Amino acid sequence: MKLSLKSALLAATLLTPTLALAESHVMSNPQVGGADMFADKNIIENAVNSPINTTLVAAVKAAGLVDALSGPGPFTVFAPTDEAFAALPAGTVDTLLKPENKDMLTKILTCHVVAANAMSDAVMRMIAADGGVHDVTTLGGCVLKLAMDGDMLTVTDEQGNVAHVTIADVVQSNGVIHVIDKVLLPKAEAAAAAEPMAPAADTMAMGDNPMVGGAAMYADKNIIENAVNSADHTTLVTAVQAAGLVDTLSGPGPFTVFAPTNEAFAALPAGTVDTLLMPENKDMLVKILTAHVVAGDISAEDLMRMAKASPTGFYNFNAVSGDALSAQAKGDNLYIYDESGNAYKVTIADVNQSNGVIHVIDGVLLPK
Repeated sequence: MKLSLKSALLAATLLTPTLALAESHVMSNPQVGGADMFADKNIIENAVNSPINTTLVAAVKAAGLVDALSGPGPFTVFAPTDEAFAALPAGTVDTLLKPENKDMLTKILTCHVVAANAMSDAVMRMIAADGGVHDVTTLGGCVLKLAMDGDMLTVTDEQGNVAHVTIADVVQSNGVIHVIDKVLLPKAEAAAAAEPMAPAADTMAMGDNPMVGGAAMYADKNIIENAVNSADHTTLVTAVQAAGLVDTLSGPGPFTVFAPTNEAFAALPAGTVDTLLMPENKDMLVKILTAHVVAGDISAEDLMRMAKASPTGFYNFNAVSGDALSAQAKGDNLYIYDESGNAYKVTIADVNQSNGVIHVIDGVLLPK
């Protein structure tokens, strides 16, 4: 059943108590390596207790990712076992753990993390809906292919290596862990780009771009490649993936994207985001997300100039969804209005991309 926007918001609000009750009765987590896993502890707190994931924990510490994976998420982590790391060519792990190879290690580890809480049953439904293979983009920018091998969930990396999920649905307070039997690797050129000399080139590519969500934004990377690194946009990235818009927003464009923060999504009525992420509401989700995308590369300066030049003080334009948006300059600040008349401030402007520009906003733009 597909819902209208208003009915989705109402249903989400009404269903919240029921969902909360269901969550309080979640079945016990599977053990990992003989160790209990607790749903009220985060990914790091549980991982350190698993005797079959000691290499992974050491790598996460060496890469400086402990705080990130202890954060609110949600994250889905495909967690290789010690045996999986041991199966890599001799000396690989020792090399990756050296300080000078931190960027390469971070690239590999973040290729195991998706900005979503994806339980295996939901993943299986997406695989079936996509004809047997579902692509997912990780926080590291890697594209993984999820499929089924009989009753087992498989994950294929960018080099064609196939990992099997050996323990699924280890629920965490900030997401879920699926234990896998192989290490997932980025494509060879991506791994090479993460070698010790790469940061200098990356710094040059960043240019004058502002940081977003504590992460550097690179003008030679596309909208998706940059967005997945922002800690403030995990909900937006999850929504884009669920809507099947990754390929579109990785394309040549150019696009202007008004990017709501996690806080902006959290300000919607309780349960709204979960409702929109349901497969049956994909069309509605696409409609909302594309109401944040404009064809062309439009700077904040241009939007303010056109708004100030208008007799009404507003510059009116259309999103690729067909929705009407308006820009207004108030002093040095730029505000974007949706079709319902809600106004949201551009908090970070002119984050240049290889295929357009991102302007961060503090609200979600909704169609009528």
